[in-house]
Amino acid sequence: MNFVLRALRWAALPAGIVALIAFVAHQGAGDVIAIIDRAGWTLLWLVPFHALPLLLDAQGWCVLLAGRASLGFLWWVAAVREAVSRLLPVASIGGEVVGVRLARWRVRDETVVMASVIVEVLVTIAVQYAFSALGILLALGSKRGAGIESIALGLVLSLPLPVLAFALLRRGGWFQAIARFAGRVFGETHPLTRGIDGPRLDAALDALLRQPSTQLRAFAWQLSGYLLGALEVWWALALLGHPVSIGDAIAIEALTQAVRHAAFMVPAGLVVQEAAVMLFATMCGVGMDAAIALPLIKRMRETVFGCIALATWQIAEIARRRPGRRNLAAQKK
Repeated sequence: MNFVLRALRWAALPAGIVALIAFVAHQGAGDVIAIIDRAGWTLLWLVPFHALPLLLDAQGWCVLLAGRASLGFLWWVAAVREAVSRLLPVASIGGEVVGVRLARWRVRDETVVMASVIVEVLVTIAVQYAFSALGILLALGSKRGAGIESIALGLVLSLPLPVLAFALLRRGGWFQAIARFAGRVFGETHPLTRGIDGPRLDAALDALLRQPSTQLRAFAWQLSGYLLGALEVWWALALLGHPVSIGDAIAIEALTQAVRHAAFMVPAGLVVQEAAVMLFATMCGVGMDAAIALPLIKRMRETVFGCIALATWQIAEIARRRPGRRNLAAQKK
């Protein structure tokens, strides 16, 4: 079954790319290429710009880890996490799994790292709801929100799920129960069973969940990152010769994020993200050629930035496997 799911995920990537190319060709590739060509190489500045909102996001994670790792290191790990989740055919938690592994290079206590990532995911969900709600309000306030009511309804109807997840985690004891279940299924000597320290993870989670001020600070940093990230839309459209207001840029980005996260099962959000960006951009009065070019530019930035992050990850992995580095790590232990 796992093999079938992996095969489908790998097949979905090229299928999505082909569908995207076919869509652009159908809409008129010449006009889209022309408007991108007029913007020129200046568009490449969007690649390093993405480091700024990601830095704010990493600061939120740093708050949850109580400064156990430097901001610069966590920024790099956050970049790799995002690249894994968005560019590789992995499950939606693939980036978080890689993030836990990399963070342990600096934070030796695995339970603390895992607890911080779990709470960060909960905070991220809350930020996404708040950001999406802001986008809906901005769209409705600009009198361009035709059809937005259905997104608002979906947001409200899905809200009990993350609230229930938070309440269940706050109750505690879940990972201890998972560890006992794994012990019965796989046996106490199985590597998977030995790798789950349920009681310690529950205790670390409980300690973090009892700190609402820490969660609020992480929420504020992440939301700031989302708001800063919306400037990518504003800047890109300005370069394409179709400027919009900051409010419209936030609405486009927020609503696109809402649609993309609703379709989390689609690998890399291919076609879904492009269709959402185009729809909400035209809703805000952007011309069709720029509305088609915008998601392509966003995908270009995402791919270039993500490939750089993945390359640095592999370089770091190779460097750590060198005999001298392994011996030094062993001495530090």
